Amino acid sequence: MQTLTNPQKRHLKTLAHHRKPVVIIGDNGITAAVTHEILLALDHHELIKIRVNAANRAMRETMVSDLCATTDATLVQRVGHIATLFRRNPDAPRIELP
Repeated sequence: MQTLTNPQKRHLKTLAHHRKPVVIIGDNGITAAVTHEILLALDHHELIKIRVNAANRAMRETMVSDLCATTDATLVQRVGHIATLFRRNPDAPRIELP
């Protein structure tokens, strides 16, 4: 997991603002298929939004932290049900960080 500075987080939040969630986690929770799709999206885009439809805030926070640990991604921000994740693609970086 990469540590981001505040200017880097601010830059990533700006880039993510107009993006739509690429993965929606539903009632079945985090399955192998969902994790696989998130890994593919992170490899391709580096910065993604996911929607976590969990019953309460504690469950959402747990699911997002589990996803970050599983995918080696960094949580940029979480607003309500939407979490923004970032993971640098070492082979083909797409996003320039300040």
